[in-house]
Amino acid sequence: MNGSHFSRFLGIGPGLLAVLELVTAFAAKPESVTVPVSEDNVQRLEIIVDSYSFTPNRFLVKQNIPVELVFKSTSWMVPHNFVVKSPEAGITIEKDIGPGETTRVRFTPTRIGEFKFSCTKKLLFFPSHEDLGMVGTLVVGQ
Repeated sequence: MNGSHFSRFLGIGPGLLAVLELVTAFAAKPESVTVPVSEDNVQRLEIIVDSYSFTPNRFLVKQNIPVELVFKSTSWMVPHNFVVKSPEAGITIEKDIGPGETTRVRFTPTRIGEFKFSCTKKLLFFPSHEDLGMVGTLVVGQ
């Protein structure tokens, strides 16, 4: 079924279909931030922690060079955390981030790859922050 037949099948016009494709194209590709190496040989990045998001939520660091992440919480009531469980890459972190606080995390990634991070906080029977989309990707390269 080609695009015009598909849009007629769904009952939507080609204009709306084009807008939906454009929105999907932008939403599907998170922007990666490459973390620079400072003069003291540390890769530093500030991450904004909001209600249910990390910004940036995808960043690239170099293997075997220390990383310092500075989390700045803009949430005034909701606590969060930063969790990465990849011991094979030298990264096992579970650090609380209090409401309105700044929290630092240091580690040295030892393996190249993509590693998921998230906030695992949860209140009673509500979905976890991770379930609400508070996730990201740490990319380790050479």
